[in-house]
Amino acid sequence: MFFSCAPLKSVKESEAKDKAFTEADVKASQRLAGLNFTQAEIDTMYNYLLRNRANYDTMRTFALDYNSLPAIQFNPHPTDFRIPVNQKPITWEIPESVSFPENINDLAFYSVMELAALVKSKQITSLELTRFFLARLKKYDPILKVVITLTEERAIDRARQADKEISAGNYRGPLHGIPYGVKDIIAVKGYKTTWGSEPYKDQVIEETATVVKKLDDAGAVLVAKLTSGALARGDVWFGGKTLSPWDTTQGSSGSSAGSASATAAGLVPFALGTETWGSIISPSTRCGVTGLRPTYGRVSRSGVMALSWSMDKVGPICRSATDCAVVFETIRGADEADPMTTEASFNHNWDMPVQELKVGYLEETFEKDTTDSGENGRAALEVLREMGVELKPVKLPDDFPFRTFDIILRAEAGAFFDELLRSNRDDLMVEQTKRSRVNSLRQSRFIPAVEYIQANRHRSRLIESMQKLMKDYDVVISPQRGGNQTLITNLTGHPAISVPAGFDEKGRPTSIILVGNLYDEASILVLAKKFQDATDFEDVRPPIFSGNSIE
Repeated sequence: MFFSCAPLKSVKESEAKDKAFTEADVKASQRLAGLNFTQAEIDTMYNYLLRNRANYDTMRTFALDYNSLPAIQFNPHPTDFRIPVNQKPITWEIPESVSFPENINDLAFYSVMELAALVKSKQITSLELTRFFLARLKKYDPILKVVITLTEERAIDRARQADKEISAGNYRGPLHGIPYGVKDIIAVKGYKTTWGSEPYKDQVIEETATVVKKLDDAGAVLVAKLTSGALARGDVWFGGKTLSPWDTTQGSSGSSAGSASATAAGLVPFALGTETWGSIISPSTRCGVTGLRPTYGRVSRSGVMALSWSMDKVGPICRSATDCAVVFETIRGADEADPMTTEASFNHNWDMPVQELKVGYLEETFEKDTTDSGENGRAALEVLREMGVELKPVKLPDDFPFRTFDIILRAEAGAFFDELLRSNRDDLMVEQTKRSRVNSLRQSRFIPAVEYIQANRHRSRLIESMQKLMKDYDVVISPQRGGNQTLITNLTGHPAISVPAGFDEKGRPTSIILVGNLYDEASILVLAKKFQDATDFEDVRPPIFSGNSIE
């Protein structure tokens, strides 16, 4: 089925029509918004409220499909901001000294560039590589619960096509013939797109997302649609809970749960995730992989479920910063199907001396974190200092109503999932707790439009405040537990990357977060790569998934 906010007569709507509200109802309901109109004022507006209610009912008889965008669109640019557009040629250097491993299972933890070297030199075919990762997905999915749908038939066809092209000398680049997965809120024609949720578990959206089309054009091979927490929240979906390969008693975090867990366990070389408020960075941290959340509007969301039109981003989850850069370069760019995308340059320079980068760090936040992740974060800062990076203490903006900002996400999600609630199918959702997505959607119906707009006005102030801070820095480093950092940077649209930075006493990975300026993914990627060159945290494998045969 194709999801559409089609006209319907739901149980809730029918009951509401049968019970016309009274002036007493208006008087009681105003308390939800913290208002106190007099009886005379309520008498004056009562007929208008009745008319508004009738207009809402009329509007709901007009269909909206899931790609219908609001006319009001978010712009993350501060005053006088100029988009960088001077693009230089990009050449990826595929290493020539990579050899086929003695133990084939080591392929599971080769980087994209190492696998590209094997495919390009014809030490392995794309078909063989694809079957290898499909076998790992089938073997380990019962443990980790990372797969919603294997795209096996499509993958085999694409791999065979890649091999024919490579044999003919038509090599497209480092992703040619490389398998990967996508979070299952990203549509692929001919396959279910379940959004991780029971009400949509049989949904088929007959289109292919722009990001998948771009990876198709690069010759990459889609092998699986990976788990998303239900409606892009957490790591619980309609089939269970996705687990971390480092500790299978622990969820992988979310909502790009399957993308992070599968990459970490060597079930795919890389995957695509999405983030609205931590959904790439958090599972990447939990699973010990490198996750890049690009600048808002850098990557098309056409064909991707909307949670918040003004906050959603699509980005790569990989083994390393280098791999993230390769995938990001492939999927970025303006798209007519997503009017909120922007064409901006991406000029990374792996040869840049890190000493030239202006780097700040959240000193107080690092000092306050007394956990293992905090200790590891402080150790990571020392590594950077030893590399010659000058670190200057900075503080994020703090004079803002942070506890109010989540109404932006909830109001926009409520609009997208309006039909779900009015049809009563929200009762099918697996999680029905106070912290569940469905409870958030129900709350959204009580957010006044005025307060949503007021929150966005404060958001504009926050954008200007962040610009004032970031204009003096190329990178700001945050600990894993970064206070309001994740919320702030998702609201302002700044890019960030999660970089593995050690392990806790139970052997579970921890990370640091690098935040960059708008459209300057290059700086955070360069610093992340240099840090990874100086350490080996990203190379450590989850023990129970690292040495077993797939036979």
